[in-house]
Amino acid sequence: MCEVLEKDCLKGNQMKELFQLKETVVTIVADRELHLKKAKESIHYHRVALERFIAYDPFFRSTLEPYDCQENVPEVVKRMIVAGNTMGIGPMSAVAGTIASLAVEAMVDAGATFAIVDNGGDIALINDRPVAIGVYAGPSPVKDLAFRVPCHDHITGICTSSGTVGPSISFGMADAAIIFSDDVALADAAATALGNATSIGKEAVEKAFDAVKPVSDINGAMVIQGEYIGMWGDIPEIVRADVNYDCITKG
Repeated sequence: MCEVLEKDCLKGNQMKELFQLKETVVTIVADRELHLKKAKESIHYHRVALERFIAYDPFFRSTLEPYDCQENVPEVVKRMIVAGNTMGIGPMSAVAGTIASLAVEAMVDAGATFAIVDNGGDIALINDRPVAIGVYAGPSPVKDLAFRVPCHDHITGICTSSGTVGPSISFGMADAAIIFSDDVALADAAATALGNATSIGKEAVEKAFDAVKPVSDINGAMVIQGEYIGMWGDIPEIVRADVNYDCITKG
């Protein structure tokens, strides 16, 4: 799992709010109350659209395989389908990242240049100042690491999957499988695929990256499995940090 570290982003008049809507539990960080409001409105709007589509086709929610895209589907559904299909897995693999991304887009449309939505470890952000994103890898002895994320003038994503932490389905043994991509929905689905591909041991960690290397829109990836850490592609600077599990957004 990943978390936004308060001491690195909550300065001046910045605000942080924990918001829950049914199963969606997010942490929102912003400079203005308006931007918090827009994020919450977006989450509500897109959750309703997603729920209605699932009521129309319950298979969408249960399938672990690529889903045939239909015409005139809601935006949240379309993005989930594209992301899941790109990684060869089901669309629900991208739900948290997609909702987070759409919320940050709504904040940007309202004028935000600093906005973060953490949806259970799947993070969308735009940041006009550096921020630290902490890593929690459950039972792994790898502790107290964070990514120092440089400034971005566009929305980007940091998404995490785990076979040992949290309620999400994973068929692998990664304590943390992390993807960096400007396509946040894709980052979420790719983190699931990377986690699924991770078995136990050093060689297994190295081989897991084969699941994401062919995908051009993925910037970089990291896997923590037990005592092993593997990295591929372009990832932010790794620094030491005090990562408190109690502060992680859990959905």
